[in-house]
Amino acid sequence: MTSPERLALYTRVAERSASTVIAGYSTSFRAASRLLAGDVRQHVENIYALVRIADEIVDGAAEDARLDRETAAQALDELERDTATAIERGYSANLVLHAFAGTARQAGFGTELTAPFYASMRMDLTRAEHDAESFERYVYGSAEVVGLMCLRVFERGRPADPARTARLEEGARRLGAAFQKVNFLRDLAADFEALGRSYFPGVDVARFTEADKHRILDDIDADLHASAATIPELPASARRAVALAQGVFTELAERIRRTPADQLLRSRVRVPDPVKLRIAAAAAAGWVPKP
Repeated sequence: MTSPERLALYTRVAERSASTVIAGYSTSFRAASRLLAGDVRQHVENIYALVRIADEIVDGAAEDARLDRETAAQALDELERDTATAIERGYSANLVLHAFAGTARQAGFGTELTAPFYASMRMDLTRAEHDAESFERYVYGSAEVVGLMCLRVFERGRPADPARTARLEEGARRLGAAFQKVNFLRDLAADFEALGRSYFPGVDVARFTEADKHRILDDIDADLHASAATIPELPASARRAVALAQGVFTELAERIRRTPADQLLRSRVRVPDPVKLRIAAAAAAGWVPKP
């Protein structure tokens, strides 16, 4: 086997490892990713596999392994350094990092997107509450840059169009922000009671009101409106999957709006599987959410 063949085999194994991570942690994401074209799907799975590993350092397996916050922070720092090195070299002994680095190099992004991501992950180890400025930075690094990474994958090989790219980047950021805010809202009680966190600035979780809920949802609706307007400009290889994600989170936001504020502190709102399947079928048939 020649050197190029050895590297190609290693990369295929690395990508299968990334796909296994996603399949193990998120069946809903795995299902949605099937609407992506094959080469695009693998790259998106490579991105989200690394996101999952970083999240496990902050809020998952690392804690169960009895790592204190200082040790978890060191592990996150090591992962960030290894990520930058893998992108620079095009190789990592960590299979998921190797897959991610290959995606980053092909899609043309580096530490300008990974550094804000790790900064937000680090904030979860150091901050329990946010003000307006830190919340904006957190959402950008934890969600918006992931959307930008995926957009770089979607846009590979398309003719350069700075105006279109600017519109799509705004849409990717707004959709990522909407996803994060919806997740914060439906996990309000769990984040506060189990993790001691309160993400939304100026919101007293213990006294969460209808006014709080509707104010946050109005902001989410504005993000979803802005992102929906850009979906038709996405390449066909990604449009259906993004439409599905947009549709599911729009439905989730609507269900949260119909749920009394005090009930959000006792139960987690979800979209029933038959409704997800209906949205998925519509997206597969070419439906695009209207802004």
